[in-house]
Amino acid sequence: MVLPWVGGAIALVLLTSLLLSLSVMYATRARRFKTLGSVPPRPVAIVFGAGVWEDGTPSPMLADRVLAGVALYQQGNVQQLLMSGDNQTPDYNEVDPMIQLARASGVPERAIWGDRLGLSTYETCRRARDEYGICEAILVSQRYHLPRAVYIAQRLGLDVVGYGVPDWGVYRHRSMLSYSLREFMALGKAIAQTWGDS
Repeated sequence: MVLPWVGGAIALVLLTSLLLSLSVMYATRARRFKTLGSVPPRPVAIVFGAGVWEDGTPSPMLADRVLAGVALYQQGNVQQLLMSGDNQTPDYNEVDPMIQLARASGVPERAIWGDRLGLSTYETCRRARDEYGICEAILVSQRYHLPRAVYIAQRLGLDVVGYGVPDWGVYRHRSMLSYSLREFMALGKAIAQTWGDS
């Protein structure tokens, strides 16, 4: 008798997560852009961290995010880049490699900020607002992550649009399945985190 209840509970959780995901995707659709030329200008681009290799170089996903931010700067869409990532331990540092790649790609040091406490999507957006005084921004991330990022930023009162770096067909299929599943499950947490925080 227990198993049907367990199965029903799991099905309810999955259905709720699916509805939340569809709701967030629909609510943010007009603020997410797939081509650089279509992104409206904002003062700042917020580039989210995405992991580095053991030798400290950016992962392909992180490098693509940074280079997209660089392209927005070079096109004149933004005047500043905020590189936000994890740098909580001496052995792990996302932010410095992001800054180094942006500088090597032609962005002057004065146009780059580094937030070393961007430990999550929520923290990056909250700190952009509270610590850096950002009110308007372009969010830069892969397309699978962008709906949640835009949703969180809007709930925190930021006027944001997002540029979605291509992902499916670019990175390994198995990796994208894992990232997308994690993103699917993270939406509930995002809604809980931002409830009443706008």
